Amino acid sequence: MVVPCLLVLSYAFFQRGVWGGIEYTFTLENFARVTDPLYAKIFLNSARIALTTTIIAILIAYPAAYAIARAPRMRQPILLFFAVLPFWSNYLIRTYAWIVLLNREGLVNNLLRSLGYTGEPLSLLYTEAAVIIGLVYNYLPFVILAIYSTLSRLNPELMEASRDLGAGPIRTFFRVTLPLTMPGVAAGGVFVFVLSIGNFVTPALLGGGRFQMIGNLVYDQFLTANDWPFGAALGMALIATMIALLFIQARATAKASGEHQGGVA
Repeated sequence: MVVPCLLVLSYAFFQRGVWGGIEYTFTLENFARVTDPLYAKIFLNSARIALTTTIIAILIAYPAAYAIARAPRMRQPILLFFAVLPFWSNYLIRTYAWIVLLNREGLVNNLLRSLGYTGEPLSLLYTEAAVIIGLVYNYLPFVILAIYSTLSRLNPELMEASRDLGAGPIRTFFRVTLPLTMPGVAAGGVFVFVLSIGNFVTPALLGGGRFQMIGNLVYDQFLTANDWPFGAALGMALIATMIALLFIQARATAKASGEHQGGVA
């Protein structure tokens, strides 16, 4: 893993050849181009879509993980099996399935017609919403597993103590359960954000090429524009962002664990 990353990093310091590829002349111009407003706007737009995907995934995953963790212990493996069942099919197949569901003659529009809708079919495909739906669907199991992991290890005596002290279910959830499970929420959220911001398959298929994300931009530089040095610089900027987020998440988790252990002690 390290060798390919170092190889890509080295490409970023050279110039693009006249006919594409690499000309081995040292330059920092590729990194300067990354900060160009045009590419910075694409990067920020990618971050916005990834953040929206992350928030929606957490809002769906937390109740699901909570229900699984509170189910009888015998049923939890079965429920977890259904939660990760989408992983049993290929990522491309799962994404193509949404094309079938969201197109103008797809299941959603047919369902609306059967309910009495007589207007023009809704244009759900090739929109930003379709991209976000596809990303949420593909990465949701990661968040469910991360949050379930922390919920299943939560000491039930803490909730009992909260109730004994007079707190109701809602107050117990927001003052005890949610804070103690935030490491799982953060881990799942960072995982989804990191995977979403660099994704290029879902925006290409469900966005129809109308929404340029940083993953598509890197893909185009390598395979279409044949500008490997600039593609490498964009890729390294993306990797640096991911490493920074993972570092912050790890520090926050370690701090939360330390505070929790200190509080229990």
